[in-house]
Amino acid sequence: MKIFKPELFQGNLSSENYFEGWYFKHVSRNLDNVYSFIPGVSLNPRNPHAFIQVINGVSGSTQYIEYPLSAFRHDKRILKIQIGESEFTRDKIVLDIHAPEIKISGQLVYSAAIRYPASFFSPGIMGWYSFIPFMECKHAVVSVSHRIDGSLLVNNRLVSFSGGKGYVEKDWGRSFPESWIWLHSNNFQHSDACVMMSIAKIPWLGSFFPGLIAFLYVDGRFYCFCTYNKSEIVQLDYDGQILQIVLRNQRNELVLKATLNKSGILLAPVSGKMERHIKESIDSEVEVALTDLHGNEIYHDTAARTGLEVIEGIFNVVKMKGK
Repeated sequence: MKIFKPELFQGNLSSENYFEGWYFKHVSRNLDNVYSFIPGVSLNPRNPHAFIQVINGVSGSTQYIEYPLSAFRHDKRILKIQIGESEFTRDKIVLDIHAPEIKISGQLVYSAAIRYPASFFSPGIMGWYSFIPFMECKHAVVSVSHRIDGSLLVNNRLVSFSGGKGYVEKDWGRSFPESWIWLHSNNFQHSDACVMMSIAKIPWLGSFFPGLIAFLYVDGRFYCFCTYNKSEIVQLDYDGQILQIVLRNQRNELVLKATLNKSGILLAPVSGKMERHIKESIDSEVEVALTDLHGNEIYHDTAARTGLEVIEGIFNVVKMKGK
């Protein structure tokens, strides 16, 4: 069943008002180059098509390259997405993008991947919510962190990613949430840790709730802070540049302090149509502190080239729910 392999294409190309997209993030070893590639499909009656979005985290420049839907191909057994001449898998990406505004070619190979833990009752980071059929958007973490080797030719400039780090996640459904915060980094100074956090306004049976999915991976262990394991949002503050979040589960407290840096404009889905403009940074910074509930420090470090999206309506949602 596809539900137990969320990295696979979950949709149907004959669907309407549906989207699906994979997010492949790449940071070079020296942190000088950061690129994310988002292949996906937009299934809507007006203009069904496939696409690849590109964001340069250093410059903030973005491109949206549209392809006919017939250019999208997928494997039913493993993660293997093809759009035009480009290919995206668990183990590598091969890019052959030739658009008026950008030309990218080359291959990046992934190794030593860390997978998010899954079980029969919790197929991925959404836990038992994975089984709810009417949710407007679902999320999966495909690769928590992996090594990258290879290089890309970007507008005739050779960019090496060998020894760098990558991350893969995905979303699918009708629309992105009305508002949310998303944060990710696996480029810490002193460890191979990875942090991912999302708080979103989740429609639910005529109402809504602030859904939380988050984890810190460090020293071979996952510390999870999610709605379905009764974690709480203890603090959520934002002044337009500094974001401070405190999360608490039954054993630990996670403190995140992120600084928003350069952003680019990406397109996000609304009823399957890629027409909503959002800002995403993959050039931000985050300080992470994990303690037990007695205040004993378990982990503390900072990370560069952090992914960060802040869609500010989420602060009203959390406050309205009494957090």
